[in-house]
Amino acid sequence: MLAVFLQTLPFFAVIGLGYGAGKTGFFPAEATAWLTKFVFYFALSAMILRFTVTLGFGEIFSWPFVLAYLSATLAGYLLVTAVALARGRGMAEAAVEAQTGVIGNTGFLGLPMLALLIGEAAVGPALLVLSIDLVVFSSLFAVLMALSQGGRLGLALLWRILRGLVSNPMIVSLAAGLAVSASGLPVPDPVMAFLTLLGAAATPGALFAIGASLASKSAERLAVAGWLSAVKLVVHPGLVALAALILFPVEPFGATVMIAAAALPVAGNTFMLAQFYGVAPQRVSAAILLSTAAAIVTFPLVIAQVTGG
Repeated sequence: MLAVFLQTLPFFAVIGLGYGAGKTGFFPAEATAWLTKFVFYFALSAMILRFTVTLGFGEIFSWPFVLAYLSATLAGYLLVTAVALARGRGMAEAAVEAQTGVIGNTGFLGLPMLALLIGEAAVGPALLVLSIDLVVFSSLFAVLMALSQGGRLGLALLWRILRGLVSNPMIVSLAAGLAVSASGLPVPDPVMAFLTLLGAAATPGALFAIGASLASKSAERLAVAGWLSAVKLVVHPGLVALAALILFPVEPFGATVMIAAAALPVAGNTFMLAQFYGVAPQRVSAAILLSTAAAIVTFPLVIAQVTGG
C-alpha cells in the first residue's frame, strides 16, 4: 500500500502545485482556460492517437467489459437519481447529481495516470471506459436536461448530441487512431516521434490544469457534495467490481483497469455542464474539490487492491 501511495503521490503533487499557483493568482483563471484547451485539443489528443494507432479494435472493445461497466454505472446513476428525487429535487438537479456521482476524470487524470501506474496496456480499457462515459452517459444527460426543460426528443436533440460527440477531440483521436490501425498502413517514425513528444505534455499539463481549476472551486453544500464524493470514490468502484468480477466476468487485466478508472474523482467537465445549464454548479464544484482531495488516499487504496499492491 505504501509503495502504491508513493507512486501516486507525484501525480497529486502536480495537482497541488497547480492548485497553489491558481490560489495565489500566479496562474490566473484565463491561463488555466488556455492550458486546459492546449491539453484537451493537442497534448491529450496526441497521446490517444499515439496509443490507438498501434491497437486493433478487438484490443479495445469487449462485450463483457461494456456490459459490466455500463450496468454498474447505470446502477450508480439510478441510485443517485433516486436519492435526489427523494430529497424533493427535480429532474434537472437529479441528472446533474447523477452525472457527478458516476462520471470520473478519466480523460485528464485517468489516461495518463493509469498508463504510468499499470502500464500502457491500460490505455485500451481506459479508452473504452471514456467512450462509454462520453457516448452513453453524456447523451443520457443531454436527454434528461432537455426533458426537464420541457423539450422534446427529436431530430434537433439527436443532431445536437451527435455534433457534440464528433466535435470532441478525444472521440476524434480515438476514431482516427483505430482507422489507421485497421488500414494496416505503417506510421512513419517522424510522425510517431511527433505524437510522442506532444503527448508527453498531456500528463503534467492535465494534472497542473486540474489543480489550477480546483483553486476556483468552492466548498459549499458539503453534505450533498460529501454524499456525491462517497458515491464516486467508494460506491461506483464497488458496483463496477461486482459487475466485472461476478455478473459479467471480465478478463483480469480489463477488470483491474475498469475498477481503477471507476475510483477516479469527479470529472471537471461535469461542472461545466452544470454551469452551462445553470443547475447546481456550486454543488458540483464542491464535489470535485472534495473527491479530488479524498482521492489522494482512496485511489491508492483501490490501486493496491486491484493490483495486489
